[in-house]
Formats: sequence, C-alpha cells, structure tokens
Amino acid sequence: MRVRKTAEARKTEIIEAALRLSDKLGPERLTTDAVAEAVGLTQPGIFRHFPKKQALWEAVAAHIGAMMETRWTKAESRDAGPLDQLRALIGAQLQLIQSVPAIPAILFSRELHTKNKGLRQAFFGLLSRFHRVIAERAGRAREAGELRDDLDPDDVAFLVIGLVQGLAVRWSISGRGFDLVEEGKRLLEIQLGGLAPEQPAVRREIRS
Repeated sequence: MRVRKTAEARKTEIIEAALRLSDKLGPERLTTDAVAEAVGLTQPGIFRHFPKKQALWEAVAAHIGAMMETRWTKAESRDAGPLDQLRALIGAQLQLIQSVPAIPAILFSRELHTKNKGLRQAFFGLLSRFHRVIAERAGRAREAGELRDDLDPDDVAFLVIGLVQGLAVRWSISGRGFDLVEEGKRLLEIQLGGLAPEQPAVRREIRS
C-alpha cells in the first residue's frame, strides 16, 4: 500500500530535488517540469506546494540557510578558544559546500543576481549573518592576543569569507578535483599566520 506523504515531507523532497538538479543542470536551466519528473509529480503538483517558481527558489534558500545555521551553531558551541572556533566555522561552511555542491552555483547564478530579488536578499542576509559570526570570533581572538591588535575584526571576516568564496569557485570550475575542506584548512592557516601578532625577536648571546 502506497503511503501518502505529508505536505511538509513533499515540500522537502521538492526542495532537495531542486538542489540536486541545480548542481546537475545549473540554476538557470532548472525548470518545474524537471523537478516534477524527479519527484514523480506533475507540474501542477509542484505548483500546489509552490505557487510560483520564485517561491520554490526562496524555499531552497531557506533550506540552505537552515543547514548553515545548524552547522554554525554546532561549531560555535565547541569548548575552544575564539580562533579555534573561527577555524571550526570555516570548516563547517566548507563541509556544507562540499556536501551540497549546488550552493556555489546558486550563489553566482543569474537567477540570484538579476532575476529573483527575494533569493538575493535571502542569501545576502545569510552571508551578513556569517560575517557577523566570524567578526565576533576575530574580535575575541584579537583580545586574547591571537590576532594583531591593529586589525579590524570586520576586515578579518571579509578576508576569511573571501577565501572561502574564492576557493569554492576554484573547486567548482576545476571539476571538484581536490578536497575542498582540506585545501581550505591549509589556506586558512596561511592566512591566519599573516594576521598573527609578531613574535619578539630572540636575542642570542654571542660567547667568545
């Protein structure tokens, strides 16, 4: 006997199919017909849950946002110093991108930048939230002497997030030819090394 899915379960199924197809086809080529075929519905069946394609895109953004927030919360809850929490936040973001590779494609898509204001605002809000979280950790790390005291935490956050975004683009256009998380960890350490306080020079006593 076929079990009828709840409306919420069906919505989640549609959203996850849209994410898979965005990765496979590209966001610009995503159609409600393709989503309907992927989940075994008719196009009117999709519109019963999402009256417009824009509503589906906004639901996709909300779904991605929920996944991000969950991972950020877990990383923030670690019993660690501020710089290690920052590392955990960046690692969590890279792990999410690696597990949901449609995210970079959507972030840099025409659908986001020119066609769907609601989608653009949703992602801008998410990235602004991520920036605040990173800047807060950078500020605490500066106070703890883990970062240079002349650094603006907002600038640190922009640099770190820029590293993530640039790396995600390189990973995507390279055909995912390297481990995104491990490469991100490596580059982050180089970047943080350049932001660390200078160590006092060690004077060596010359003995005759």
